[in-house]
Amino acid sequence: MGKFVIEESGRLRGKVRISGSKNSVLPIIAATLLTDEECVIHDVPALTDVLVMQNLIEDFGGTTKWDMAREKLTVSVKSITKTDASYELCAKMRASFLAAGPVLARLGEVKMSLPGGCAIGSRPVDLHIKGLAALGATITQEHGYVHAKARRLHGANIYLDFPSVGATENIMMAAVLAKGQTIIQNCAVEPEIVDLSNFLTAMGAQIRGSGTDTIRINGVERLSGATHTIIPDRIEAGTFMLAATITGGDVELANVVTDHLKPTMAKLREAGVIITETDDGIRVEASNTRRAIDIKTLPYPGFPTDMQAQFLSMLATTPGTNIVTETVFENRFMHVPELVRMGADIKIDSRSAIIEGVPKLTGTQVKATDLRAGAALILAALAAQGVTEIHDIYHVDRGYFRFDEKLRSLGAKILRIDG
Repeated sequence: MGKFVIEESGRLRGKVRISGSKNSVLPIIAATLLTDEECVIHDVPALTDVLVMQNLIEDFGGTTKWDMAREKLTVSVKSITKTDASYELCAKMRASFLAAGPVLARLGEVKMSLPGGCAIGSRPVDLHIKGLAALGATITQEHGYVHAKARRLHGANIYLDFPSVGATENIMMAAVLAKGQTIIQNCAVEPEIVDLSNFLTAMGAQIRGSGTDTIRINGVERLSGATHTIIPDRIEAGTFMLAATITGGDVELANVVTDHLKPTMAKLREAGVIITETDDGIRVEASNTRRAIDIKTLPYPGFPTDMQAQFLSMLATTPGTNIVTETVFENRFMHVPELVRMGADIKIDSRSAIIEGVPKLTGTQVKATDLRAGAALILAALAAQGVTEIHDIYHVDRGYFRFDEKLRSLGAKILRIDG
């Protein structure tokens, strides 16, 4: 299973390059199912989730070539050879369900297992199903599977009850080959939606309004291959900003889009961190003196739920009373007992965490409960007295490319032990 062994590391210093976005590359790989021509994707991080999506493409009959050294993935799906996805692959991650829209649009039928992934709360695919049904698909659900069929999808007006990122992506990918116009209202506005839209447009799709709460899509008869570079990972960038902050460090981040980091940057500045833009990124200068803050997670452009756990680690050693309210996922405080084992003073009240900053955390044995919780524990360990062992680190590998190597380049005392 493997573990990280981490010692108190002092102030992190140096420069680190941020990888391509995990939450962007997964739907873009799924979108290659929409064409029989070759697609080339650049800046693809070697994550276990990316490998699962690659395997899913191959399971449907496609071929892939991943040049990990150059971070380039080439995909060709000349024909989709089956309508039902592998249960084993679907069970590994939630993003597997993003194949449903493309396969349905191209083949007229798809059968997908309900997806797995991090156990951070209820994340049903009801809105995905609602959107595909609105486009004309007949949907049946039984024994943990979703079966969708349609001779040809047709454009529709679709209103999402919640601005779900995954549902927006799935409906977009299905609608680009549907007959007529589709209008998606109250859709997600995340940068990853815009990145997917840009890839689909390069393939020949007709999309307007991505990045706003209303997307209009005029369906086309077919899509071509395309070459695309993935946007930088704003969550990885935020995590390294927190690594600099919790250690009182001075770190430069290259390959970032500052507009995507505004909520994270705003809260760090509120806490007393100095953030300046450089020629190719940003610089984070922190001291050991920080101010207490309050945080409330919200859909983009609000504060990202994927940064909540990492901030909780930093706030555990920030003097005063800090309050973090989680409004997106109800089970996203599962890392709190592990931080408490390290000496944090955190109390949970419904969907809020009340954090009383302590002078120092202490190293001990903990385990990652999900992807972002694993990152949060690593951050806490960097600033904790003594040695910390973090188990179940496979969660971290799902979303951070060479995380330990990048931290070591900044001076972190972190060792990976595979077992």
